[in-house]
Amino acid sequence: MKRAVLALAAIPVLLSGQAQAQSKVGTTIGQFLGIEPGARHVGMGNAGVGLVGGVESVYFNTGAIGAPESAEIQFTHSFWFADISYDYAAAVLPAGGGNLFASVTALNSGDIDVRTVDHPLGTGEKYDAGSAALGLGYGRRITSRFTAGVQVNYVNERIWHTSSSVLTFNAGSHYRLTEGGTSLGFCLSNIGTQGRFAGRDLAIQYDEDPDVHGDNSALPGEQSTDRFPVPILFRLGICTPVCLDDDNRLLFVCDALHPNDNSESVNLGAEWAWREMFALRLGYQALFQEDSAQGFTGGFGVGGDLGANRYQFDYAWASHEYLEGTHRLTLLVKF
Repeated sequence: MKRAVLALAAIPVLLSGQAQAQSKVGTTIGQFLGIEPGARHVGMGNAGVGLVGGVESVYFNTGAIGAPESAEIQFTHSFWFADISYDYAAAVLPAGGGNLFASVTALNSGDIDVRTVDHPLGTGEKYDAGSAALGLGYGRRITSRFTAGVQVNYVNERIWHTSSSVLTFNAGSHYRLTEGGTSLGFCLSNIGTQGRFAGRDLAIQYDEDPDVHGDNSALPGEQSTDRFPVPILFRLGICTPVCLDDDNRLLFVCDALHPNDNSESVNLGAEWAWREMFALRLGYQALFQEDSAQGFTGGFGVGGDLGANRYQFDYAWASHEYLEGTHRLTLLVKF
């Protein structure tokens, strides 16, 4: 136990020494996969791979699929930059000695005016850009302290009539270290193939030999785009709860992140909860990340009973150095 805590405590020091590593920002597609959908975790600095709470934790650690003992559903809406809408829905259902998981993610820009050099104020046409992901997973409790899960995702990105589709895979596990609840989590997200855009918007007409007169100078053709990888992310984290008394508890989380398209970073967060009915959260994300524009996060949550079921409503705000802050609303129902 002590060795594990010391190892994780050393992660920020090790990562800070790698802060000068070359960043690969903008080299992957499917960037919407990096938008965290759980307001509870977002309020704690987007940390929580070591925290297995339920369906809201699956995005951060696929191993959380195996933790719930009953059905759970989650709905999240995010007010993203530039009036872009982000929606996420997920469900966990007990089956086959473990749990099945399904999720739907949707990002949409809304209608945008088509502008050209000849018509800078617009042609009267509209276009939009959107991204979507469908996820299916399975997880189970291996022992009383260890859970694991896997997930496959179909990912599609589209701009007007041009799109790209790829398959990605997630795998994660969670291990409870102590009877008090201190736990470790590991998750590898978005292992996948490379994607290439294709569609009728890439159609062109060309002249095979401009120096020859009298031939067909308007041959139909199609532009070919490069293939790009998806944003693979490895998370390692620890979660430590502290019981103050019968009504109050604290929770501390720390995640270390290693992406394939950015420098390493650390997310930190804390939560204070009263009687499991009200919670306040605070965090800091992207610590030690090269040229990071992210920082403080915060939020709150309220919960209660709906007959035999239980609900939880969470709100989170995340700051940005150059753009307006983002807001997330999450509703969770446990059956």
